[in-house]
Amino acid sequence: MVFAQVLVVMLAALALTIVAARRGWQAPLALAVAGAGISFVPGLPRLELSPEVILSVVLPPLLFSTTQDFSWRGFVRRWRSITNLGVLLVVVTTAVVGFVASLMIPWVSLSMALVLAAVVSPPDAVTAVAIGGRLGLPSRVLNTLKGESLVNDAAALTLFSVTISSASAVDDNIVQNPFLFFLVTSAIGLAVGWALGHLAAGVRSRLHDPSLMTAFAVLLPFAAYAVAEAVEGSGVLAVVTAGFVLSRHSLAAAYATRLSEREVWNIVDVLLEAFVFAYLGLQFHFLLQDAVTDGARAWSLLAAGLVVLAAVVLVRVVWVVAGGFLMRNVLHGRFSAGGQHFTVAEDVVIAWTGMRGVVTLAAAAGIPESFPHRADLQVLAFVVAVGTLLLQGSTLPPLIRRLDLDTSQEQHWRAEQRRKARDVARQTMFEVLRSAREEATDPSERAVVDALLERADRLAQVRASEQEENEGTGRIAKRSVEVRRRMIAAQRGALLSAEDNGELTEDAVREALEQLDLDEASLAHRGSPRL
Repeated sequence: MVFAQVLVVMLAALALTIVAARRGWQAPLALAVAGAGISFVPGLPRLELSPEVILSVVLPPLLFSTTQDFSWRGFVRRWRSITNLGVLLVVVTTAVVGFVASLMIPWVSLSMALVLAAVVSPPDAVTAVAIGGRLGLPSRVLNTLKGESLVNDAAALTLFSVTISSASAVDDNIVQNPFLFFLVTSAIGLAVGWALGHLAAGVRSRLHDPSLMTAFAVLLPFAAYAVAEAVEGSGVLAVVTAGFVLSRHSLAAAYATRLSEREVWNIVDVLLEAFVFAYLGLQFHFLLQDAVTDGARAWSLLAAGLVVLAAVVLVRVVWVVAGGFLMRNVLHGRFSAGGQHFTVAEDVVIAWTGMRGVVTLAAAAGIPESFPHRADLQVLAFVVAVGTLLLQGSTLPPLIRRLDLDTSQEQHWRAEQRRKARDVARQTMFEVLRSAREEATDPSERAVVDALLERADRLAQVRASEQEENEGTGRIAKRSVEVRRRMIAAQRGALLSAEDNGELTEDAVREALEQLDLDEASLAHRGSPRL
């Protein structure tokens, strides 16, 4: 019965995600609001998964996938900003929001309120990065937001485990002091993730089948989480660390493996994020009923949620704006080695990218069933997540457009980097071909290499021309991509028609279509913002 319910929710969530994408809506917001509305339907059966399922099955792949497409060098360049937002701000948000929540809800103790604060402390950068990439935010801002999302998820969820243990007065922890418990569990999680990440990279280097390598990578986050939790470490930190380690070795893998893993993780993200937002939305009415049964008043609880939402938003705005002012005007000389400071406009954008997302909702669903006032905390977390998506998610695009950040210098630098990369690859290609020509002793072998040299020269000229078009005016580059896509669509249609008419075999058409798919993927990759 539960499996059937889960399947129905996933299918419905995916359908609504497709509709939201076509209409330009925020899919997470649409899923949460629709789920909350449906939860009030009379006679609707309640779907409730155990917290262990949410924490051990849903969260690990979501966290792991975010590490697979992240620039490690970008992380190192902006490590001070990422640490400031991803660790210090998480701690400050947990402390402030926990204090505010305990004041607003007298029957919830401070230790219980800190659990809620840890749940709502990590912003989700997925929406912000997608919007910012489309609207041309500087790469240092995008890198910082994505790095923050990785670090703050790990920090917040580790704090979540610590506050749960502290509020529950658990006596069987390996360390009784909460601060030492945090340090010990973090260290164990990091060690487990590092060891399993290197073990996985070593095993994967000996595999040659992309399907096997991808399957191995998919199992890694579950293994890292389970092993770390079994030895009383932070499963979240183990997953993120293992993901980072494997990501650093991904360039050594075959291209087919990278393509396969990228598609697998994209699918996993879409399915799990859609499910989590829909799932907690469907819980909303039942959670309100549970909270009222425990003595809370629905309207006062929702009002408290709005106050907590305001605290969550204001803490980030004050922290980022005040910190940016100090860095530019007071501490400029001391920390200039960490990279160029953000401008006032960039600080404003970063301060407003505080949308809470799937990690917050998954953590809220992962609060133990026996935890005091669990329903109250989950309602508050839902209000905060939906509120930030509605308030900040809907206003972020016009804010970025209004600020009109200047990225001309960065665009010039990116163009130079692309030209240098193209030159390095072209020079190496010709060096290998010339060396092969000198080694050829047979005239026929030399003729083959000469033909390859001529073809390589023509290909280099075509790619240089394409690069110049892409670096030209936006209108010309866009038109070029449109024409090529139309050409590929026409080629695909002609091939399928030839197969239907019996002019070509199915195998020949499939092979040609695969090449067209790669060509179209190359166009999409070239036009997409990269971090």
